[in-house]
Amino acid sequence: MAAHYDALHTALPEGRIYYAIKANPAPAILRLLEKRGASFDAASLEEVRMCLAAGATPDRISYGNTLKKASAIREAHALGITLFVFDSVEELEKIAANAPGARVFCRLAVENEGADWPLSRKFGTTLANARTLMLRAQELGLDPYGLSFHVGSQQTGIAAYQHAIARAAALYHDLRAEGLNLRMLNLGGGFPTRYRENIPSVQDFADAIQKALAEHFPEAAPEILLEPGRYMVGQAGVVSSEVILVSRRGGAATDPRWVYLDIGRFGGLAETEGEAIRYTFRTPHDDRNGTRSPCVVAGPSCDGVDILYEKNRIPLPDSLQCGDRIELLATGAYVSTYCSTGFNGFPPLTEHYI
Repeated sequence: MAAHYDALHTALPEGRIYYAIKANPAPAILRLLEKRGASFDAASLEEVRMCLAAGATPDRISYGNTLKKASAIREAHALGITLFVFDSVEELEKIAANAPGARVFCRLAVENEGADWPLSRKFGTTLANARTLMLRAQELGLDPYGLSFHVGSQQTGIAAYQHAIARAAALYHDLRAEGLNLRMLNLGGGFPTRYRENIPSVQDFADAIQKALAEHFPEAAPEILLEPGRYMVGQAGVVSSEVILVSRRGGAATDPRWVYLDIGRFGGLAETEGEAIRYTFRTPHDDRNGTRSPCVVAGPSCDGVDILYEKNRIPLPDSLQCGDRIELLATGAYVSTYCSTGFNGFPPLTEHYI
């Protein structure tokens, strides 16, 4: 994880890294990154408090959720947080009323093509509306600090950042011409981690981003913020799971094998929704010369949607049996934080940090 932070910092030294702590807010992770000089992207008042408890100063925390209770804005501001995002006039007015004078940035809706976990439907606004909102921010006594976008989580398409920078830059220059003191562009997160398929390197993304910045900001680039989450911690986690049952439920040799684990969609593997994120599996039989066959993999709950992989079946050893342990690799992001508080009585994951 520390190596990934250093690699991104080296590849994009002009970018200030705001770790998206929703990916994994473990205190050990926050403390390590704080000591390395990271800033933090918090999605709730509770996450703001986590950052402060880890030693981060308020000037290194961005309240990066476009959906905030008025009371949360007010308390965060009282704690010293001065940087807030918005994508609607209603949210902007809440910020003005509860965090007067705060720096604000508007989130744009951009294409998420190439992302395994798109985010464009719920967040962001149009360029035209963003222009109106940023002008309104100044009228409300706020500091119109900059613009942001998010190209989608687990983004493997390098061009997505280039296209988004081009869109944001046009509005940025327009608003500067209108007299606004814009000075920041937040490129969001999206940097991928490796699951099963190879992905572009962080240097590949950095080269494309720097090229786009040079093209669209020929005189001088604005302050650049980055909000990596999955990239930072994805490789840092392994889930150890027990096989509960291996069965051909139809009874015929041609029926698919179903492998049921003691962790499922409600136990932390929520990103298997739509089979979007496809983890790598490691079993105790991998080093043996045995046959494999594609399996449907499902979780333990009494919910029919608790199926992890059915269309993209997992080739697992035919010798796999009840009681075996299976490890799911690259589960450091969005697993421990997604786990249920006890659906069907199954306890949340027990976490160990080494």
